[in-house]
Amino acid sequence: MKFDGKSRRMRERLRLTLPVRVHCRESVQHEWVEFTRLADVTPFGARFRLAHPTEWGRLLHLTLPMPRQLRCFDHVEDQYRVWALVRHVRPQIDKAGAPSSSELRFDVGVAFTGKRPPTSYLNQPATLYDIETLSPEHNLWMLREETARDEEKRSSRNMETRLQMAINVLIEVFDDQGRASEREQTVTENISRRGAAVWTTLGVERGRFVRVTSSDHGLTVIAVVRARRPGADGIQRLHLEFVDQQWPLEGIE
Repeated sequence: MKFDGKSRRMRERLRLTLPVRVHCRESVQHEWVEFTRLADVTPFGARFRLAHPTEWGRLLHLTLPMPRQLRCFDHVEDQYRVWALVRHVRPQIDKAGAPSSSELRFDVGVAFTGKRPPTSYLNQPATLYDIETLSPEHNLWMLREETARDEEKRSSRNMETRLQMAINVLIEVFDDQGRASEREQTVTENISRRGAAVWTTLGVERGRFVRVTSSDHGLTVIAVVRARRPGADGIQRLHLEFVDQQWPLEGIE
């Protein structure tokens, strides 16, 4: 598919509310499928709303009845099956001006990356990716895997102003329907604006999303599990990164 001046409109967002099947592998053992509708679409990407949390850099697999003139491959197939990289996630805001915790909704923007995922995704679906360039041959976005250096920089940011303090929190784990299926009342070992370590008995894998609620602070955030490992005392910790907002440390520093 080539784009010239005559086909400029194909680069613009088209408001097509097409049905779309979204498949996500959060971790090696956990995956989910959600059916939703597009808000708009271009040959290079799309926007839609999800009830499941996700994050920037994750890969999703989409199946939709894409108009053939917008496709980059599989022009004769009934359904367009394309891998897509999450480039934007915004929690739906309720009328009070805060993210809704009772009924989660996320506005998601993705970039189409091709017919097949990278090998690294098959081995570890929680791998994060970034856009490298637009393929001139296929008009699809090419990916680069987050490097160890990128991960180190992100982890370093998460360690900023980490306070060694116990805050009572409720950890809720989402099932494949996007509902809180497991809960644990626990406390933080340490916390920063961007993440926390909490003691846990939950068997939650790297890559899973959880909801963290502090009734003492009147705050609910969505977090992703970056690691689960024991401390020197043998007790397991969940190392969490907050993905929808930062934890306000004013008043507790």
